[in-house]
Amino acid sequence: MSERSVTPSQLRIALSTALLSYGLAGEARASQKLPTVEDLWQVIQQQQKEIEALKTKLGQTETVQKEVKQEVQDLKTANKAEIPAGAEDGSKTEKADDKAGKKKSKSEPERKTDILAAEVEKLKTSLIIPEKREYKSMYGMAPAASQVYMNKRGLSLGGYGEFFYTNFQNDGVKQSLQEKNTADMARLVIYAGYKFNDWIVLNNEIEFEHGSTGEGSEEKGEVSVEFSYLDFLFDPRANARTGLMLVPMGFINEIHEPLFFHGNRRPMVEQVIIPSTWREMGVGLHGEIVPGLVYRAYGMNGLNAEGFDSLGIREGRQGGSTALAENLAFTGRVDYMPPELPGLMIGASTFVGDAGQGNTYMTAAGPQKPNVFTQLYEGHLQWHYRGLEFRALGAWGGVGDAAILSEAKGETVGSSNYGWYVESAYDILPWLWQGTTQYLAPFVRYQRYNTLATVPDGFTDYNGLYDQHIYQAGLTYKPITNIVIKADYQNISSGAGQLPGQFNLGVGFIY
Repeated sequence: MSERSVTPSQLRIALSTALLSYGLAGEARASQKLPTVEDLWQVIQQQQKEIEALKTKLGQTETVQKEVKQEVQDLKTANKAEIPAGAEDGSKTEKADDKAGKKKSKSEPERKTDILAAEVEKLKTSLIIPEKREYKSMYGMAPAASQVYMNKRGLSLGGYGEFFYTNFQNDGVKQSLQEKNTADMARLVIYAGYKFNDWIVLNNEIEFEHGSTGEGSEEKGEVSVEFSYLDFLFDPRANARTGLMLVPMGFINEIHEPLFFHGNRRPMVEQVIIPSTWREMGVGLHGEIVPGLVYRAYGMNGLNAEGFDSLGIREGRQGGSTALAENLAFTGRVDYMPPELPGLMIGASTFVGDAGQGNTYMTAAGPQKPNVFTQLYEGHLQWHYRGLEFRALGAWGGVGDAAILSEAKGETVGSSNYGWYVESAYDILPWLWQGTTQYLAPFVRYQRYNTLATVPDGFTDYNGLYDQHIYQAGLTYKPITNIVIKADYQNISSGAGQLPGQFNLGVGFIY
């Protein structure tokens, strides 16, 4: 028998129980022996177990009740709108209904359960599409494209779009260069990201261009994967990225959402010299070395010189579409944002690599397989101070074996090209309407670019047709954070004469 002591109360309970157990009628009771001390001790042990189990259940019940009460109280405090008017008097109403012989629609516990269920559904929805979002650029991506990084876990949806009307001014322009007015649903973009855990993120951009999937021509519309990459966030100083990635050059290529640049059309320098939107397959690193000093460095497949022409390297982009990778390239970028000078950013970037991709070109000297070493260097500065915004960017590019390409293609491919622009804007609305969260900024921009800055011997620059000056001015208005309305005018001239001017009016949005 156990050495554990027996209390008087336990002994009384055990004796009572034992006597009741053995208190049988007639001969059966007479035939039973009185319980031994061992029998009594077994009964006491069994009862002790039952008492402990009851105490445990009682404690759990009290804890659950407290948690439910606290949850309901929190819901009442934080989500008053979710509780129907007069819910606090629900019990009184139900009692009155009972007295009147009416059937109760729902009990108080059921009503609270419905509120909790609705709140859970609301929480699930907000994990995918939050009611309120903070828009800021992260890891080199545009603000709406950065939403997946702000999620705790799971799916993230977002996107942007822009459409505009262009009225071409053909006065004084040669007939061969005149343009017709257009209205264009330029693009509609869906961001679909997924955060697997705290350090692995998938980010995708799917773009529909020109309002249609087309009729065999990009101008008639197409659907493209603009980027699709995996981020492995190991450390703020060194994170890995791989997949179809944006080339980290200039202002526009990575951050091309319409709310974050002035004018309806993207700057021409960042369309022909830096061929935005530019993405390639690759792998690399990105991070923040010290506060304010960030970098991105990738190895990618090279350009394909088959697409090079008088307008530059733009059509040499492969975009992850069965991209030739006989020749690889390197791209890197560094930006510095001094902590002591908020709003200032200074940076530079590069893209270098062969673009021959094993292609053979027929020339007078016979078939040739050039490497076409291609290089592009860019520097930029941005400054935001109160309502003032300023940007400046300059880029220079070189193309090797341009003579072979020019001869094989029958048109001039420039040995070098360059472009630069400066722009300034100022938000005047705070001066007109104090305390407003809206935005209204006049802006001006000057651009200069030349895709045929130098040409191979014996080839023409087409009288400076691709040496262009663009004077631009306009207004940018944001009624809310997510929407922009733009109007601008461009005056364009070249060495070959005046080109059609443009009046553009459009709308852009992010979500």
